[in-house]
Amino acid sequence: MYRLVVRFFDDECGATAIEYALIAAGISIVIVTVVNGMGSALKNTFTSVSSSLK
Repeated sequence: MYRLVVRFFDDECGATAIEYALIAAGISIVIVTVVNGMGSALKNTFTSVSSSLK
């Protein structure tokens, strides 16, 4: 039983998957933030162009 517990704590196979998931989550948060900011700026630009054309 002792060996089973020691082997369980020494096994790091799942740690890599968790690290990759955290990296993917961080990257997706950055992408959403950048796209949201660009969307607001782009909306203001199109509104300005639309007003100028009228």
